[in-house]
Amino acid sequence: MESLAQLDALCERLYNSQDSAERAHAESMLKCFSLNTDYISQCQYILDNSPSPYALMMASSSLLKQVTEHTLSLQLRLDIRNYVITYLANRGRDLQTFVAGSLIQLFCRITKFSWFDDDRFRDVVKELMSFLNQGTPDHYSIGLKLLNQLVSEMNQPTSGLPLTQHRRAACSFRDQSLYHIFQISLTSLRHLKDDVSSMLKELALSLSLKCLSFDFIGTSLDESSDEFGTVQIPSAWRALLEDPSTLQIFFDYYGITEPPLSKEALGCLVRLASVRRSLFTDDAARSRFLAHLMSGTKEILQKGQGLSDHDNYHECCRLLGRFKVNYQLSELVNIEIYSEWIRLVAEFTEKSLQSWQWASGGVYYLLGLWSRLVTSVPYLKGDTPSLLDESVPTIIEGFISSRFDSVQAGFPDELSENPLDNVEVLQDHLESFPYLCRFQYQRSSLYIIKVMEPLCRHTQYKWARLQSPGDSNELCIVEGQLAWIVHIIAAILKMRQVTGCSGNAESQEFIDAELAARVLQLINVTDSGLHCQRYSEKSKQRLDCAIITFFQHFRKSYVGDQAMLSSKQLYSRLSELLGLHDHLVLLNVIVGKIATNLKCYTENEEVIEHTLNLFFELASGYMTGKLLLKLDTVKFIIGITLEHFPFLEEYRCSRSRTTFYYTLGWLIFMEDSPVKFKAAMDPLFQVLVSLESTPDSAFRTDAVKYALIGLMRDLRGIAMATNSRRTYGLLFDWLYPSHISLLLKGIAHFTDAPEVTTPLLKFMAEFVFNKAQRLTFDSSSPNGILLFREVSKLIVAYGTRILSLPISSDIYASRYKGMWISLTILSKALAGNYVNFGVFELYGDRALADALDIALKMALSIPLPDILAFRKLMRAYFAFMEVLFNNHLVFVLNLDQTTFMHIVGSLESGLKSLDAGVSSQCASAVDNLATYYFNHITAADSPPSSAAMNLARHIAECPNLFPEILRTLFEIVLFEDCGNQWSLSRPMLSLILISEQIFSDLKVQILASQPPDQQQRLSVTFDKLMSDVSRSLESKNRDKFTQNLTIFRHEFRTK
Repeated sequence: MESLAQLDALCERLYNSQDSAERAHAESMLKCFSLNTDYISQCQYILDNSPSPYALMMASSSLLKQVTEHTLSLQLRLDIRNYVITYLANRGRDLQTFVAGSLIQLFCRITKFSWFDDDRFRDVVKELMSFLNQGTPDHYSIGLKLLNQLVSEMNQPTSGLPLTQHRRAACSFRDQSLYHIFQISLTSLRHLKDDVSSMLKELALSLSLKCLSFDFIGTSLDESSDEFGTVQIPSAWRALLEDPSTLQIFFDYYGITEPPLSKEALGCLVRLASVRRSLFTDDAARSRFLAHLMSGTKEILQKGQGLSDHDNYHECCRLLGRFKVNYQLSELVNIEIYSEWIRLVAEFTEKSLQSWQWASGGVYYLLGLWSRLVTSVPYLKGDTPSLLDESVPTIIEGFISSRFDSVQAGFPDELSENPLDNVEVLQDHLESFPYLCRFQYQRSSLYIIKVMEPLCRHTQYKWARLQSPGDSNELCIVEGQLAWIVHIIAAILKMRQVTGCSGNAESQEFIDAELAARVLQLINVTDSGLHCQRYSEKSKQRLDCAIITFFQHFRKSYVGDQAMLSSKQLYSRLSELLGLHDHLVLLNVIVGKIATNLKCYTENEEVIEHTLNLFFELASGYMTGKLLLKLDTVKFIIGITLEHFPFLEEYRCSRSRTTFYYTLGWLIFMEDSPVKFKAAMDPLFQVLVSLESTPDSAFRTDAVKYALIGLMRDLRGIAMATNSRRTYGLLFDWLYPSHISLLLKGIAHFTDAPEVTTPLLKFMAEFVFNKAQRLTFDSSSPNGILLFREVSKLIVAYGTRILSLPISSDIYASRYKGMWISLTILSKALAGNYVNFGVFELYGDRALADALDIALKMALSIPLPDILAFRKLMRAYFAFMEVLFNNHLVFVLNLDQTTFMHIVGSLESGLKSLDAGVSSQCASAVDNLATYYFNHITAADSPPSSAAMNLARHIAECPNLFPEILRTLFEIVLFEDCGNQWSLSRPMLSLILISEQIFSDLKVQILASQPPDQQQRLSVTFDKLMSDVSRSLESKNRDKFTQNLTIFRHEFRTK
């Protein structure tokens, strides 16, 4: 007992100690209980004899880890299961809540993992009924907790169980047990209705909610999104759901319970309202169900009971939102109480809009309901009125008023974010609202104009007489309100092409022009007068972001390539109002606003980025790009220098330089003019010359550093815009050979400054990338070879220096980032197909060998766990390995044994990656290696080359290499949901053909891991895998194996 007392003390320190070192020591001492299966009996002893709840918790959690991470014998699992259920029956009432919870989880976990191994595991519900039938509240509580945890365990994927096995168990549980459990929950709710214990009610409600929230068809979709759609309840549940008492019990519980229990009841109603339409026997049964839902929600809205609680309110909004998701408007209006119900919903929506601070989350669902209702009106047949005409205008006015009120009140709470500052939140606010506006567009537009025009006049007046701080504060409020109006107009214009809007296209186009004209007039106001004093104000920035958003949506509807001939009514009206009679004149207004923003915003990254995105959208459109070149403003922008647009010299905005010059590149290359190209590049040429003439002694200054960073970002933007041989040739001839040496100079002086090396290396990665076959030189041109030599010099210079530098605290930023970009450069150059790499060895040029050597040194300097931990690093590393094994396999085979094994081992790790692209790259690399072995060693007719002999030696020293990789591939294909089965099948055939013995041994191992009653069937399935597959790696034979593998995988997983 002395040792047990010591263990109790150790467990208490593990869970309670404030000293991290003491906790770590206790954890290391107790680790053996969860790692070694020999300690399972010790855990049982602790549970039987220890008085300490912390020791009991340690024993229970250790058993849980054993069950999850180790393959235990069937008898041992049955023994643990029976022991735990008996333990809970006898001692459960006396246990601490956390100990009981852990034991309940252990019981449910072992039940799930052993679901198909013995009938006793599948009879779990009958066994748990004994807890409910004993009559004591404690046993009833434990029984409900066990059922709650069982449903959760079966519904949620578990890390120790492959996803396919989880779905098999979940589907079997759904078909055999879930319906019975839901019946138990309903019976419990009726039984406990008058019970004073809220805990038992909570457990019963929670059980109902878990049953209704079960992932019935394996979609695992987010229930809060529209994709939640319908709850796919099985047909066997039909009678239970058509029984009115099922729905009524949850309305009753909402009425008799307090939060948070009432929220659980509403949660159940939300899911019942989402039940698939086809579940019901006929239309009459579905109509009765809908009428019951409508009656219950009507009573809630009338009484307002519980709606002062925020969670209840939010859930009620979700419940109302489900009505139109799952039911047609024609079904709703035919319900007898529809008119009263829709009136109450309208009043509830209006109150919610007035309480915007408290109810903002629920408004999303309410607006979604109204938008779906109004878009269904054109399809409503019969004479029954929808009664939407009276409600929708009030809701529109309430929404706009609530946005204005939010600006007036501000957001004093630091945790509250202004929706105008968050694109996603803003999109949620405005996703449904435009449908309401289009429903009665004439009336809605008149209201919007009515509230907007006084704001514009007020703004113009204040801008002209901006004097006191009070004026400035008042102006901030007006700008915020205008920002909302402009966003709303932008969202309405975005909906132009949506079907189901009332009114014909011409009349809607006319109204679009009226609204657009107000925004265009606003621009004249906001960019005149004392505007220079306002660009630093947040409210002004929000307004300008709204205006740019308006232009983006307006362009797509009325200026885009598809809208050039379909907007006569709009331009006719704009000509009357503002004199804007065609696309070109309007484009000039848009570009003028772009130029103003780029001139006046020197530090605000958000506005600059938003503005540049609009500029790029215009430039990259074929027709709009051609039109832009006719504008004097665009010609001015192309020829700008840094002093014209101050943001180009602001380091915080330096990333925007790439986007800016990418856009300019699109415009420059639209005209096939080397003269105009050189003229446009002159500002960059001046910077180049200045940097080249800077002596080494002065090169480490901040001025030089920032100039070099800006230049690299600018050149990368230009390089990104070169999409043809002609345009790339202009840039190549401009840069090489006169100025390319600057890159080496920059690397030599700033290797330890990642803020310089990153844009420099990224420019080179873009420059050597042969997208759209732009790097196609004449057959007599040495440019491809010369370019690779520059790549080699750059990578060798960077790699040599970075490897010699000490490792800093931020290892990714200072080291790994530059390394993965270097690997990307080399991968793109090696796979670009514009260099004959045989030339280098033929003429004794070390460029290729040196580049591969330093790249490999950089790759090997990064621990494999770090490679797998950083996503971009991982992708670059395995892309490089794929190119290496595909095009330069001899280089890999000539490596020493340790390096070779490390690289191939990393490929095996990459095969297991959840990133399908990485997994496919590793499969391709393995396939190239195995194909080489098969062609040059297994099936070779001639004497092996030195490279083949090296490979044979590597494999001889590690004979388990190929079998382990093949085993990994089979496990992925058979037991995981892989989306790249075709890619994985390629190396599998190569590895099987290398040695049939490897395949035979693996077959025996896999069959041994399967249930005995399945082994005979699976053995036959294995035999079919190689049916009609010959001993060759020709494409036709590979395709046949891939077909067989698809059939094999399906048959293997069908049990």
